[in-house]
Parts: sequence; structure tokens; C-alpha cells
Amino acid sequence: MEEQYLPQILTIERASFACPWTDKAFLGEIRENSFAHYIVCIDDSTTVEEGNTQQIIGYAGMWTIIDEIHITTIAVREDWRSQRIGELLLEYLLQVGRAKGAFNATLEVRPSNISAQRLYERLGFKAFGLRKKYYQDNGEDAIIMWKEL
Repeated sequence: MEEQYLPQILTIERASFACPWTDKAFLGEIRENSFAHYIVCIDDSTTVEEGNTQQIIGYAGMWTIIDEIHITTIAVREDWRSQRIGELLLEYLLQVGRAKGAFNATLEVRPSNISAQRLYERLGFKAFGLRKKYYQDNGEDAIIMWKEL
């Protein structure tokens, strides 16, 4: 993930999440967080008019902390969903985590986000608990999921 992609990432972020991250949050992650690793998925067949930038169709991020990775975000442009882009992004992060010596991966997901839960389960994540009232927008709990790498 590079700063030049932030306008497109923020557009996807706002369309994907009730409480979207800000540009400052992403900049902090990619500039200052030594635990962070963020990636983008690019459609090589198209470009965005302003500045002839490549078209971002998805992104994902994680933190590596000692021997675990924490998936912090994953999102795909609405018109590219259901094409396994999210799965590719997540699989890549898991590979990076293994390469960095991680033994486990974790993430949080809304109970109402059934499609994300199915993706995570397909890749071997299992539900292990709840974070009560985790989401700020509506107080929804978060399912904590784990996977051995």
C-alpha cells in the first residue's frame, strides 16, 4: 500500500464500513507502525483518470506481534466482490505472516457479516469468543476468530 492509493482506498473504505478509517489512520499505519503490513490489489487493465493511477480493487492489512498476526482490515470494491479478491488478499497476508514467523492469526468480525465469516471459515478460521459492544456505530459484538498457521 502506498500513499498515492489513499483516495481510492478511502472510497472503498467508506463504502464498506459503518465506521471507516480516516486518511490519518491509514497514513499512521503505513508510515509509522513498524508492526504493520498493508497490501493492495490492483486491476492492471484499467487506470483512474486523475493522475493515471492504477485502479485499486481491494486492500488488506495486518500487524505482526511476536508470533501472531492480527488482521486489521480487508475490503474489496463493491463491483469486484464475490470474485475471491478478499480471499486472495487474506491468503497473501497469511503467507506473509508465516514468512515472518507467526504461528497464529486472529481477527474480529461482526456477527451480522455472514459473508465475511464464511470467507474466514473457508480459510480455516474458527470462532473463539466475543468482544462485547466492540463496534462503535451500533454497539454490536465482535466475534473473535483464530487460525493456526
